[in-house]
Amino acid sequence: MNADSTATPSESSTVETEGHTDNSIVIDAPLDLVWQMTNDLVSWPNLFTEYASVDILENRDDSYFLFRLTMHPDANGTVWSWVSERTLDPIAHRVSARRVEPGPFEHMNIDWTYRHDERGTVMRWVQDFRMRPTAPVDTAAMTKRIDTNSRIQMAIIAQKVQAAAGQPDDGRTNSPAGAQSAARSTTAEEFR
Repeated sequence: MNADSTATPSESSTVETEGHTDNSIVIDAPLDLVWQMTNDLVSWPNLFTEYASVDILENRDDSYFLFRLTMHPDANGTVWSWVSERTLDPIAHRVSARRVEPGPFEHMNIDWTYRHDERGTVMRWVQDFRMRPTAPVDTAAMTKRIDTNSRIQMAIIAQKVQAAAGQPDDGRTNSPAGAQSAARSTTAEEFR
């Protein structure tokens, strides 16, 4: 897992640093199926464990979406919701997304890429963000949260896509602990 949110020596200790996570997972399913299932926004509440609903606010030719995500209540009963936009490039198998209503983030950008290799489809999420100074957690803490949760969600998605592809469950994604161990980080060099 590559998570870097360390300030450079020239930065003041009061300056929030950039959060960055880079996670990937190999899904034993055809690229077209992985692409279709993970970009069907309406089905996200069934694909991700954290989302309660997705409301499509705008759809331009199935290549640009403006949508509202609403999460299940957190441990304190708070329901988080925000608007994001997502631009799909089905030829390059790349998605660029960002939070339009950033909430506690100064900004949040996410790139999803997909590629086929001999093991299946490699799905990669690269997230760059910064927390507002008034946010309940700082950028370093949010980097850890996003990094951990990305691994869990990717493993759950892999299990669901593999089931749709008719692949047997290898037993690594049946529990959150298994989900964490099933997802793995890929360096930029390994991703090429």
